[in-house]
Amino acid sequence: MIVLSENFRALFYAPFYAAHATGAFRDAGVEVTLRPSPDPTAAARALRSGEVDVMWGGPLRVMIVHDSEPDADLVCFADVVARDPFFVIGAKPQPDFRLADLAKVKFATVSEVPTPWICLADDLRRAGVDLDRLDRVSGPSMAENAAAIRAGTLEAAQLFQPYAEELLASGAGHLWYAAANRGLTAYTTLVTRRATLERRADDLLAMTRGLHRTLGWFAATPAVEIARLLKSYFPDVGEAIFAAAIERYRKLGLWGPDPVIRREGFDRLHAAMRAFGTLKRDIPYELCVDTSLAERARS
Repeated sequence: MIVLSENFRALFYAPFYAAHATGAFRDAGVEVTLRPSPDPTAAARALRSGEVDVMWGGPLRVMIVHDSEPDADLVCFADVVARDPFFVIGAKPQPDFRLADLAKVKFATVSEVPTPWICLADDLRRAGVDLDRLDRVSGPSMAENAAAIRAGTLEAAQLFQPYAEELLASGAGHLWYAAANRGLTAYTTLVTRRATLERRADDLLAMTRGLHRTLGWFAATPAVEIARLLKSYFPDVGEAIFAAAIERYRKLGLWGPDPVIRREGFDRLHAAMRAFGTLKRDIPYELCVDTSLAERARS
């Protein structure tokens, strides 16, 4: 049995839940038990202490650990969320939106986790925006920022699903920017310790095969069917919003075609982290990523 730690509950993690709900792990020959986690830091702590075998989470955290601990043994081995799942939603339509336009408005960025703002900051920097001159709100939660958009007290906010879809469906919000359009950005992978990768290679290969099968199922299954299957994970999200959110993510190519972690996506995230100052030194792809099981799983 593999004990898998959930990072936190988010709709863009839907393939992980689907692998359980469809029986993909079981059919691949491995029993996987999902353990909820209150936040990404707790998930990482449980993995390193041996309480869980695998977690899903961002390569960002793996790079941070390697940056501060040269002998760290965390490794990413299977890709799922291959692009950035966040959006910039504006209170008013702006069909000709450019990233530089964010320098002209009061907007809120994500406070719950670091990766969304680190990546958006890199987009803005590349667009020639001086980050120090932004009118940026960084404290409230995404739920609070979505409410502020509705109330007209905020001009734009960085949000993920279903907040973005709910605002778009109601007409209270308008899509300004989908971060997935920047290209591959290694966002969420399966993570384990190298010793576990070696010791439990057969089980982790079966797990990776289950994910590969799920990614194929996810690409071909009607979004409303996915929404119905995963309703128990998101009981507060209406079926129509859930399905629309899944469909929007699919059109953006959010989930990869297979579990192989591409160097291009890793390098893009690494560059954003270096520019932001999150990393003190370059962290090699090979130190943080092992694609051997993913390559076998897709063959």
